[in-house]
Amino acid sequence: MTYQGLKFYCNIGLVPNVKRDKNNCRVFDERDIAWIKSLACLKKCGMGINEMKDYTALCLQGVKTINQRKEILNNKRAELLNKIKMLQDSINYIDNKQKFYDQVLNGETEYISNLIPCNCKLN
Repeated sequence: MTYQGLKFYCNIGLVPNVKRDKNNCRVFDERDIAWIKSLACLKKCGMGINEMKDYTALCLQGVKTINQRKEILNNKRAELLNKIKMLQDSINYIDNKQKFYDQVLNGETEYISNLIPCNCKLN
């Protein structure tokens, strides 16, 4: 995470209770660093700032909000699985198209286009 990103997260309350040294520089302990790593992961998962703020607020309330946090994470997980499926579908399309092109180039099948009228072999 960049300095600017970390500063932004601190300023908007995503890293609560930030400690400062005698020169007023932020000081992060192991727990802070673990939390910052969690925020970075949540961001990679597609969680927006407002969602992270809500999640942080729930975390600050302790054990009583675990079920709510689990629901948030389960919803995010479902979104990620859906994205994985869409990406896999895209990869499958590309693989099939590459296979088709190879077959056309090898003379194994006729070239068929959805854009232009053409049913012909390459040679």
